[in-house]
Amino acid sequence: MRAFVLDKELAHQIFNRLYAIGYDGKGMTRPSYSDKENQAHAVFIEVAEAHGLEVRKDWAANLFVTLPGQNRSLPAVMTGSHVDTVPCGGNFDGAAGAIAGLIVLCAWKTSGYRPQRDTTLIVTRAEESVWFPISYLGSRTAFGLIDSALLETPRSDDGLSLREHMSACGAQPDLCGSAPVLNAHNIDCFVEVHIEQGPVLIEDKVPLGVVTAICGSTRYRSAVVTGKYAHSGATPRRFRSDAVMAGASLMTGLYAEWQAAENEGHEMTLTFGVCQTDPLQANFAAVPGKLDFVVDIRSRDVSLLERMNACVIQNAHRVEDAFNVQVDLGVRTQSAPAVMDKGLQALASTAADALGIGYATIASGAGHDAATFAGQGVPSLMLFVRNENGSHNPDEAMEMDDFFAVVNVLEKVLRTRSERIS
Repeated sequence: MRAFVLDKELAHQIFNRLYAIGYDGKGMTRPSYSDKENQAHAVFIEVAEAHGLEVRKDWAANLFVTLPGQNRSLPAVMTGSHVDTVPCGGNFDGAAGAIAGLIVLCAWKTSGYRPQRDTTLIVTRAEESVWFPISYLGSRTAFGLIDSALLETPRSDDGLSLREHMSACGAQPDLCGSAPVLNAHNIDCFVEVHIEQGPVLIEDKVPLGVVTAICGSTRYRSAVVTGKYAHSGATPRRFRSDAVMAGASLMTGLYAEWQAAENEGHEMTLTFGVCQTDPLQANFAAVPGKLDFVVDIRSRDVSLLERMNACVIQNAHRVEDAFNVQVDLGVRTQSAPAVMDKGLQALASTAADALGIGYATIASGAGHDAATFAGQGVPSLMLFVRNENGSHNPDEAMEMDDFFAVVNVLEKVLRTRSERIS
């Protein structure tokens, strides 16, 4: 198979430019549908146009960079990821996948290579649902899977609606439901590179993870336990409506259910990423009357997600009675699990073996845009890059040698699929 020169210096430059755009004094903050996300997309547009690649945006301002194929009627090969971040995140989550795809297309274009079919990089908008509580917002808009009512969803930091932020970023939200969108029948496959967000590849001492599946989720992002504030010394237990004790009991009850599920051989995670009292009312000498918390449950097993969701509701009712409080779980959000294509997994494994790159098969506990593509029936795959210190924090530590090992595997997979003539 023909070898291409991947431009390492260009990759370094793009990572550095994204760093300069997103740095908040400690980590990276590029909010979804913000000027900083716009600036990041502009970097990709500049590089793509300088290399003579086709560039377009859809109604939601997702970015598409294409190297035209010899037969443009064939379903396109696609790759990509996102460049928005969580607040004070790292510079590799999302961006590594977007840069990987761009580096491959630039290398092909520079060498004069033209695949049989279009090969397209998508840089999605708003993948990080911390800003808008909608999973895979960018890729779902690309497929026309967003109801126009969701355009009124407020962004978490400023309360302005998705519609307002889209308009400010040059998107056309009024076209939601009527503009052309992606069609799975016109897509041959989708391959997404992403840093690993856990420690498995570090432990296995290999740079590449070939992903087998992406977990789904069930979430409560704005749950509240409401009790009654009372004097901490003058209120006996039988008179209390302690919101914190009720919340703690609910959480330990769900933790016990998690342990039971694992003992049965199931795989899942349970996280309470926010748990806080009201700083304006709670104090050392008061029984707490209000507790805000969130619930995040993830698994590849849909039935287990439903079972755990029932446990959340049951435990909420239990602590209401036991602690004389009220529990409002708020709106439930969820995403479906996705299985990665076995043929693409085999292609990636074969490419890694040919290149002498060590790899492990691994499931993704986090959600990614690849799940949207897979959910639409597009053969999909994720390739993880070894990364120390997890993700969604400033200490993400992907080594560039590992990155380019995975980009080489990506290039082989994309080329194999793009050279198919039928």
